[in-house]
Amino acid sequence: MDLLRIASVPAATVSPETSVLEAVRLMSDERVGAVAVIREGKLTGIFTERDLMIRVVLESRDPGATRVGDVMTGQCISAKKDMSMGEALQLMTERHFRHLPVVDENDGVLGLLSIRNLLHNRVDKLSQELDSVVAFFTADGGGG
Repeated sequence: MDLLRIASVPAATVSPETSVLEAVRLMSDERVGAVAVIREGKLTGIFTERDLMIRVVLESRDPGATRVGDVMTGQCISAKKDMSMGEALQLMTERHFRHLPVVDENDGVLGLLSIRNLLHNRVDKLSQELDSVVAFFTADGGGG
């Protein structure tokens, strides 16, 4: 399945020069836990709630004066849109991160996938399968 069907599209993005305060406002407005950081149309990093807590709050930095590029996670791992959901989930759980940018062949950001997106999709699929099994066993059809 195409990751972009369940990812946040378009992804919330900022430039490395954006202040942390502006980035957090965007995250709040978009109700997301991360923003992709882009320069000249290409992914250069990701800024997450974890980056905010560890690199800004814990270090007592001024969010209005601190630039995202100074506290982002650079060289972040990304996914191509044809990666399977299982591969994405495995990558995210093994590497211990909750957000995965989905990029095109030129590292342009197409969307931002969260582990929540993946888990909601998996729960929905399992619920549908369970409903099918229940319907099969409770059917009162002929020949039963």
